[in-house]
Amino acid sequence: MSPPFIDTNLTGVKKVLGYAAKDSSGRLEPFVFSRRPTGPDDVVIRVLYCGVCHSDLHQIRDEWSSECPTKYPIVPGHEITGVVAAVGDNVTRFKIGGKVGVGCLVNSCGKCGHCKQNLEQYCEKKAVWTYNDTDVYADDQPTYGGYSTLMVTPERFCIKIPDGLPMDAAAPLLCAGITVYSPMKHYKMEQGGRHFGVVGLGGLGYMAAKFARAMGMQVTVISTNPDKENEARACLRADDFVLSTDPKQMKRAEKTLDFIINTVSAPHSFDTYLPLLKTNGKLVGVGIPQRPLHVSSLLLAAGRRSVAGSLIGGLKETQEMMDFCGQHHIFCLVERIPIDYINRAMERLATSDVKYRFVIDMKTIKHPTEIYGCH
Repeated sequence: MSPPFIDTNLTGVKKVLGYAAKDSSGRLEPFVFSRRPTGPDDVVIRVLYCGVCHSDLHQIRDEWSSECPTKYPIVPGHEITGVVAAVGDNVTRFKIGGKVGVGCLVNSCGKCGHCKQNLEQYCEKKAVWTYNDTDVYADDQPTYGGYSTLMVTPERFCIKIPDGLPMDAAAPLLCAGITVYSPMKHYKMEQGGRHFGVVGLGGLGYMAAKFARAMGMQVTVISTNPDKENEARACLRADDFVLSTDPKQMKRAEKTLDFIINTVSAPHSFDTYLPLLKTNGKLVGVGIPQRPLHVSSLLLAAGRRSVAGSLIGGLKETQEMMDFCGQHHIFCLVERIPIDYINRAMERLATSDVKYRFVIDMKTIKHPTEIYGCH
């Protein structure tokens, strides 16, 4: 098997092989870059698997240019699982060979009010994203993600992977999983007997439905695609399915749901789904459409309904989510792919042609001598 990374030195500056997009075409190509020296609080991770998130597609194509412009070259990937290859002198939670994950964040100030409340994603100074960012706490180095063979990450941003979870199917939990788990916990949706709806049955919707079932809620899947009904009922054991393009089905479902998680990232109106909520019902959007959403004040006022947003979760909550998944044997249904399939996977992802998450097997990455013909 090819060496997992270029340098065998795990303490100093490390040469790493990844896949990067170099312009807005979004085409990913082999890219050699450096990871920082291992600090006393760092964990060095040999990447085994990395999930392919829809936000990866947006970023490599610079589709969020107005809010979050892409900094090329960009190495995507924030659903990372692997094994510990080395640890700094101060690291106590992880040992070499341990199973570990890294999600959307790789640093924060650790001192502000939000960080002290375990809400690092809202860090008042700066939350540092796993890719397409600059780590202001590590010499302003650019961050490169998990479409690569090696990560260097502060210990507090590493998540332990329970023994019972498959490493490939656990990877999407670090974004898709926590993105829906966090608002479900924050808005106290984990109350047995409540009626829970999820809009969209992709990677996020799949995880939301699985969590809701494990929390004892009745689950309704809402989709524009009639072909999703069999999946919802047979695979996820949903209690109901509503085709949102069918006025009769939507009318029948009015005022039946206590909560809705809306996972759709395409431009649309929340007004379609607000009538499905009971009085005091809550709709939480976790998708990030490219255009502003439309919400009717009348529909909100008529049922004292609430609309909210949510952004991933903090490190403590992410570990809690991962442990919950280990206890209930919850993980994502994935299609595992070799790294040289990634551009085709991105094309398929753009048309929602995946159930429910692509996961790159990073062990398939070629040694640079095979790519560049070096001798």
